[in-house]
Amino acid sequence: MAFEKFKKLYDLQKRAKEVQKDLRNTLVEAQSPDGKIKVVFNAEQKIESVEIGEDYLQPSKKKELEDTLFKVIQDALSKIQKIAAEKAKEVMGGLGLPGL
Repeated sequence: MAFEKFKKLYDLQKRAKEVQKDLRNTLVEAQSPDGKIKVVFNAEQKIESVEIGEDYLQPSKKKELEDTLFKVIQDALSKIQKIAAEKAKEVMGGLGLPGL
């Protein structure tokens, strides 16, 4: 019985490492409604790239750029959280542990 628990724990660790690798390779993109600001994160919440349209680079657009960039980043992070939650659910559900 103890052996089975250790095996499940080992399987959990192995699967968690696989999921972490998947998250590192999963890219999430979010962009402004006008498509002129785009951010790409990997699912480990690390920024891969940021693109900003030239119209936003004018001093008069500074506040608009800040607000829009903030919203786009929040959108990307929200998507990442959903992906991570789904992956965690897969890992935990596959173990056959009660309550998961």
